[in-house]
Amino acid sequence: MERIFYNGIIITMEAKDANDESLNEPEAILVKDGIIDKVGALLDIEKYADKNVVKTNLNGKCLMPSFIDSHSHFVMNGQMSIMVDLSECKSFDDIVISLKKYIENNKITKNDAVIGFGYDHNFLRESAHPDKRTLDRVSIDIPIFILHVSAHLACANSSALYLAGIDKNMVNPDGGVIGRFENSDEPNGYVEEAALALLQTAIMPRIKFNIESSIRKMQDEYLKNGITTVQDGASTESDLMTLIYLSESDHLKLDVISYPLMSSGGIDLMRKYGDKYTVYQKHLKIGGYKLVLDGSPQGRSAWMSEPYLGGEIDYKGYAWLEDDMVYHYVKKAVIEKKQLLAHCNGDAASEQFLSIYKQVLENIKIKEDLRPVMIHCQTVRNDQLDKMAELSMIASIFIGHVWYWGDIHMKNFGIKRGNHISPAKDAIDRGVVVDFHQDTPVTKPNMLHSVWCAVNRISRNGHVIGKDQIISVYDALKAVTINAAYQYFEENAKGSIKEGKRADLVILDRSPLDVDKMKIKDINVIETIKDGMTIYNG
Repeated sequence: MERIFYNGIIITMEAKDANDESLNEPEAILVKDGIIDKVGALLDIEKYADKNVVKTNLNGKCLMPSFIDSHSHFVMNGQMSIMVDLSECKSFDDIVISLKKYIENNKITKNDAVIGFGYDHNFLRESAHPDKRTLDRVSIDIPIFILHVSAHLACANSSALYLAGIDKNMVNPDGGVIGRFENSDEPNGYVEEAALALLQTAIMPRIKFNIESSIRKMQDEYLKNGITTVQDGASTESDLMTLIYLSESDHLKLDVISYPLMSSGGIDLMRKYGDKYTVYQKHLKIGGYKLVLDGSPQGRSAWMSEPYLGGEIDYKGYAWLEDDMVYHYVKKAVIEKKQLLAHCNGDAASEQFLSIYKQVLENIKIKEDLRPVMIHCQTVRNDQLDKMAELSMIASIFIGHVWYWGDIHMKNFGIKRGNHISPAKDAIDRGVVVDFHQDTPVTKPNMLHSVWCAVNRISRNGHVIGKDQIISVYDALKAVTINAAYQYFEENAKGSIKEGKRADLVILDRSPLDVDKMKIKDINVIETIKDGMTIYNG
């Protein structure tokens, strides 16, 4: 099948920057058998094309490469269909009401369990996490636990704690915290980081998860936002089995790249499936490994080199893994010549990753381009960005933090550190490859909102957070197209409109390069195209 796209604004993303003369927009493109066959003048393309070519008149709309997700949790986004949405809750009472309604509507019994997702203590009336006393108001018989919006913190009721074996005699697991009532050993229901696994292991077997019913949920949120390549970061064995099932049963419409979590069986998964999925098999491949080195800055569990403001004196968060274990994992990835993605929100976690990765490379001489990635980069310092440039390490920045939690970061870190969250400009100036992600389902996979955040840096309360970190619209678009393709070693196949590349495209109702910067987040996705075929039409 051949298609011509014409009579619109065509942004190829082939220019180096907005001042590059090659930014000149072509009149049309020809797509043939899923590949961009010709780019140029409409008359030339019409003469070259087959007589039965399908012509798509853009009618002044914008055509550009489809967006590429550089970090999210694809399977977890599907699992959200079985969770209670708590994102709109403003108080403990709202949480209780939402959970009770779900139990009643779904006829949940004590033999089942309930998981909620999306509450944010920063925006609750109580400005605190609920504890087991709050959730016991919902039920003392049905196990219940609710995940914080960051997915790094959670709260459970008495039944869930009992099921997980969490009592006054249980010590904190490495890289995690079990909350206690003041001046007591009794667990209060709050858990952080690695301690979540205790609840998840106990409760997930009770959850009725229908893969078939969640397939649409997994993909549609991405497709309607113009995304055709997504990541499943930190894949567990069950996550990867779900992805393999979706691939082999031809359910995947977009490309999915899995990164097994090294600290949770990822090495075994790579041994079993890595060779087969080195390249795409029915839209699925394994890109490398994932490590988690710390927690959430808005949840105050990110590992910092300097203390948080407010609360416990000299509290700096904490590490997930000791240095020797991180060295073991990094060495394993480098020896296997696998790309490694590391979750680093706090600058102490960033330092751990940078120093150990450099040490491994000094001890193991390799020629391969492994393109290590620092995920999130919320509080990375400029001296660390210099080290990232030296290591050719990619900065995958959760730029939406500026909007969602910018005001919280100013409170937690103060003016200097708060203004330097998501330092895209300083990274770009140092030659670090920068891409953006939304960490879905933590936030919606809205790439245009991320672009808007990067070029305006405005918080929920209307404050400009780090004016000196504002970047150009074109650089922000690179971060969600060609730079993200580069992260996946796919820059020769995706991320720009160029002859020979795959026809992964998106049609927008307006050009991000032409509208007022404040209106970029209001641009609508009209159509999403994968390998030349329309897979979403708004």
